[in-house]
Amino acid sequence: MARCPRELLDRTNRARELAQEADRLQFGLDEIDSVAPERGEDAQIVADVLRLSDLDSLREAAAAAHGVLAGYDSADAGEAASALDLLGEARSRVEGCDDPALRELGPRLAEAITVITDVTADLSGYLGDLPSDQGALESLLTRQAELKTLTRKYAADIDGVLDWADDARERLSRLDVSSEALEKLAGEVDSEATATADAAGALTTARRKAATKLAKAVSKELAGLAMGRAVLDVHVRDREAGTGDSAPLPVGDRTLHAGESGVDDVEFRLAAHAGAPALPIARSASGGEMSRVMLALEVVLAASERGATMVFDEVDAGVGGRAAVEIGRRLARLSRTHQVIVVTHLPQVAAFADTHLVVDKVDDAAGVVSSGVRTLTDTERVTELARMLAGLDDTETGRAHAEELLAMAHAEREC
Repeated sequence: MARCPRELLDRTNRARELAQEADRLQFGLDEIDSVAPERGEDAQIVADVLRLSDLDSLREAAAAAHGVLAGYDSADAGEAASALDLLGEARSRVEGCDDPALRELGPRLAEAITVITDVTADLSGYLGDLPSDQGALESLLTRQAELKTLTRKYAADIDGVLDWADDARERLSRLDVSSEALEKLAGEVDSEATATADAAGALTTARRKAATKLAKAVSKELAGLAMGRAVLDVHVRDREAGTGDSAPLPVGDRTLHAGESGVDDVEFRLAAHAGAPALPIARSASGGEMSRVMLALEVVLAASERGATMVFDEVDAGVGGRAAVEIGRRLARLSRTHQVIVVTHLPQVAAFADTHLVVDKVDDAAGVVSSGVRTLTDTERVTELARMLAGLDDTETGRAHAEELLAMAHAEREC
């Protein structure tokens, strides 16, 4: 959606500039196409020019080598035998002998004859490829000058020139500022805007439906967390487009800002008690209320995701008694699908834990204070819960209450 409006705006606002750029690119392409270079042609011409500059000596050397191997065609060359003739005679002589050691040289001479025959053919082909027209060098130099005209303007070599041409054609395809092209692009913008607006509207409808459902479920959970009259409101509102907005989207009779998350702003609001206004939770909730709202949200959403680690610090702040038990019960329920770490001072919450850790501070005889964390055994856990029950760790009553609390929590976890 975002590319087409920006491209249309860019083409419209920079029509003259883009037209000038298109003319420049087209001029360059016409110049390159008129020369019609081929990849690697400039390097090949350099090699050919060097060869033609010494054409006579090259022809003389190749012809002499060919004559030595295959024999001279000219009568002036005398009656000297060719290398092939001599090798053939040598092969015949060794193969006609009765000595096995000498006859073994025959195959090697045959290989030499094969090699000389191939070299002779190559020399013949080389001589045939050498230009006989003395104007060939001049033609190559003229072609080289044409190629250098391109390499001076567009790239260091012909391969680079052809790469520039490919890029220019691709760029030129996007620089059409004709009325037909702009009209076509405007149609694409309108079509995409309509589709995006439909998708945004569907997303907003789904969000508002989910917001109502989520707010109702979380408010119900809050009732069991010592926030019986608290109500969570998930407010979904349109995100209005401002002046000069980078992504305005007409939706109905309004213009909204279309971002990565749609055209809505979602805000969580909390009415902490009956008659209280629903205020943004980030600014109005206390630390304890925020923790309990988060706990309620996690409990409601736990069914949709698994395996996460959740940390709750002082989620039980300001509560006690039955509300503390409810908090512990919900944390235990949450721990079935997540790893839950809780910092608490309430025995009703600690009793629901699978593992109970204690942070100790030790002041040794030398006055050095150190802290440590240890895992409690079942016996130590009873003692610690009794201590948390108003310091009753050294009484039978306190221990009995702690054991009863642990038994209740254990039974709840087994359900």
